[in-house]
Amino acid sequence: MIEELVTAGVALASVGTVYAMAAARVVKQYERGVVLRLGKLRSGVRGPGFTMIVPFVDRLQKVNMQIVTMPVPGQDGITRDNVTVRVDAVIYFKVVSAADAVIQVEDYRFAVSQMAQTSLRSIIGKSELDDLLSNREKLNQGLELMIDSPAVEWGVSIDRVEIKDVSLPETMKRSMARQAEADRERRARVINADAELQASKKLAEAAGVMSEQPAALQLRLLQTVVAVAAEKNSTLVLPFPVELLRFLERAQQPAQQVAPPAAPQAQQSSDRTAPTQQSLPEAQQLPIQPQEFSAQAQQLLAQWQQSMQEQLPPVETPLDPDFGGSKSGQD
Repeated sequence: MIEELVTAGVALASVGTVYAMAAARVVKQYERGVVLRLGKLRSGVRGPGFTMIVPFVDRLQKVNMQIVTMPVPGQDGITRDNVTVRVDAVIYFKVVSAADAVIQVEDYRFAVSQMAQTSLRSIIGKSELDDLLSNREKLNQGLELMIDSPAVEWGVSIDRVEIKDVSLPETMKRSMARQAEADRERRARVINADAELQASKKLAEAAGVMSEQPAALQLRLLQTVVAVAAEKNSTLVLPFPVELLRFLERAQQPAQQVAPPAAPQAQQSSDRTAPTQQSLPEAQQLPIQPQEFSAQAQQLLAQWQQSMQEQLPPVETPLDPDFGGSKSGQD
């Protein structure tokens, strides 16, 4: 009799242990448990921790409540300005109602993925290329609203939607590159023209100052020569004063002497040559001897050469007074 009671107790304990093992469930912290008893939804959603169900009667389905990151496959579409593009996106969502996510939709992940692809194609067709490239924040908000509207009934909340990449055809990329280059060139030309305008104003002011002080032009010339000579150039070209050339040209022309009226023939000859004398420049009519012109020209040329030699390093080839411009030899 005692042996039968012991055997029955052991059997009951074994059955209880098997029942407890079949009924025991553990729900993780980031999960919620939805219990279906004989196919009917129980009102209470099981929270995280240890819980018990009726074996072979209840079925516990766990729902992940974490934020899910789902990439949206690239979608090909034509924008409103007739440009073919391929847009990739990513969507962040989470389950806020575990019961609705189990009851209202068969697979909420697949449903959200399909809705995201459809909404992305719709956004591409309603937007222009410039909006896709530069105004993505507004497009992201519109895409989020389009996906979130049906997802609320599924117990899913759309946290964020981001457009990752916009792929353009190669021809469109080249066209955009040419447009950017043209815009850069336009701005560069405007800046260069503005700089030229400012420089011309400053040069005009400098010319006004130099016109008041003629010696400033000579000093500026010497400074330019020194600056060019500082660079190790093989040839140095020096500007020759135009006034000196004109002075030498006047010196080479013989001065015409005006004779007094002695006879009628001389008077007639003087009358014949009068228009010619009147047509000549005033510098040619001056009664100055050519010897005086040559002496003054040589003296002025010698002074100018001496001033140039004081400012410049020694050169091998001396200046040639018969040449219109002057140049030195090798440095």
